Order: sequence, then structure tokens, then C-alpha cells
Amino acid sequence: MSAAELDAAGIREPWLRAAYRHCRRLHAAYGRTYFLATRLLTPARRPAVHALYGFARWADEIVDAVQPGADTAGRAAELDHLDRLLRAGLARGSSTHPVVAAVVDTAARYRIPHRHFAAFLRSMRMDLDTTAYPDYAALSEYVHGSAEVIGLQVLPVLGTVVPREHAEPHAAALGEAFQLTNFVRDVGEDLDRGRLYLPADELAAFGVDRDLLLWCRRTGRTDARVRRALAHLVARTRAVYRRARPGIGMLDPASRPCVATAYTLYGGILDAIVAADYDVLGRRAVVARRRRLAVAGPAVARTALTRACRLLRR
Repeated sequence: MSAAELDAAGIREPWLRAAYRHCRRLHAAYGRTYFLATRLLTPARRPAVHALYGFARWADEIVDAVQPGADTAGRAAELDHLDRLLRAGLARGSSTHPVVAAVVDTAARYRIPHRHFAAFLRSMRMDLDTTAYPDYAALSEYVHGSAEVIGLQVLPVLGTVVPREHAEPHAAALGEAFQLTNFVRDVGEDLDRGRLYLPADELAAFGVDRDLLLWCRRTGRTDARVRRALAHLVARTRAVYRRARPGIGMLDPASRPCVATAYTLYGGILDAIVAADYDVLGRRAVVARRRRLAVAGPAVARTALTRACRLLRR
């Protein structure tokens, strides 16, 4: 993270600057799509988004390390320790943990409700012992904490031109849309971890169950029934994107290019899944680098020009 971004955000203490830099590295390593979009934010806002993503990724790595038969109790203890550190940090307004320090500082600066972090950690705990979801209602409970609250955490950082509560349902929907996209794209990798995030009853309506998905994963082949089920789930996810879209216009104008770019790029993952004829069990559907640059590049140029013009008018 550049010193200019930290300076713009008013982050002065060396230990805190180091914490934010650590979160930025986590974001750059694991969140390529959204990390690219954050380049469109004003420099002062970027560190906070990196902090929120870095914390979420830190917790996610704890639970994602769990393999079938692994030391689940040990991972649960790690997650509990992180929870205690976060609660203590939020209560004090500071922490010495290399990731918690940044997220606690961000929560204080932007007055992010602490309940969003508690909901997130509840969903992370679900990953320790929940390996499947019988229906969409059960999955929605997990998605609220794993994704919707991330949208709600980021919203105060982005800023709004309407009362925040008006934009919150759309921010939550965008988090849901991103997460549902991940579930379809990563179904093979999740099966490797012993998990399935696709509603069992909706799969069954197409004649699909876990055993069939595992067979597709093992053989690298995609059954026609699986294709039909995934097409249904892609259509559902597109509907969630449509529900989220009005929220972009409710954001501070300076934040709209970032979210609009993330919206387009993540939606492009669904396009890639369709283009691959729903072959997500034999390979990972990704948005090509040239496509990401084609979407983000012009937006970066427009944003830079707008900021330069504002500086010249001062």
C-alpha cells in the first residue's frame, strides 16, 4: 500500500500502517477481481476496504484449511481466538494483531456496526461442521453472515447520497450475488473440501445429488442434469444482481465506478460459466485478464481524469 493512500486516510502510526499494508497484501493475493475495482476508489477509502477484505480472508483461511478428517477442534479454537481478539479490539478501539488492528481502526473511523462482524464469524463457524444445505432458506442464513454483511460493512466506507438504510438492502444483495457466483464457480473446489453450497432440494429437482457432482469432479465430465441445475442457479444469481443494481446510483459518486466495475466483472464470471457450457467441475471459470482490463482500464482512466480536473479547479 502506498504511503500516499495511508496519508490520505489519515493513518499515521507506523504499527497501524503496517497492519493496513498486510491487509492489502491479502486482498491483492486472494481477491483479484474486487482488488482491481478498488483502484477506482479515492486513495483515502482504499485502506479501509483492504482492511475489511483482509480480515474476512484471514478468517476464511482458518476454516478453509479444514479438510475431511482434519483437526476441526483446532480450527474452531483458532476462530474463537480471532473472535476474542476482535471483540477486545472493538471494545478498546485498538489491537496489536496484524489484521485485527486495521479492521478495528476501520470500524471506528466509519462507525461500522459491530453486529456485522459477529454475524460474519457466526457463518465462519458454520463452515466447521456444516457440509451441505437442504434448501435455499438454510443457505441464506449462511450467506447473510458470509457475504451480505460484507456489503453492509463496506457501505459506510463507500458513502451514500441517500439515507444509508435505503441503500443497505442493495448492498446486502450485491454481497449475496458475489457469494452465489462463487458457489457456482467453485463447486468443484468446495467438494474437495467436503462442502457443498448448492441447495440440495433444487439440485434434486434436476436429478442431481452430491454423488453425481463428485462423479463429475472425479471424471472431469459434466452430466446434462448438472448443466440444467447450474443453469437454474445462474439464472437465480442474475436475478440477485438485478436486485442489487439500483444501489450503485445511491452511492457517493466517487465510489460508483468501483462498485459498477466489480458488478460487471463478477457478473462476467457467470457469463464465463455459461460460455463453458457449465463445465465448472472440471475447470475453474474465470474472466480473462484482457476482459478485466477492458472493463476496468477505461474506468480507471476516466476516474483519474475526473480527479485531475477537480484538482485543477481548486
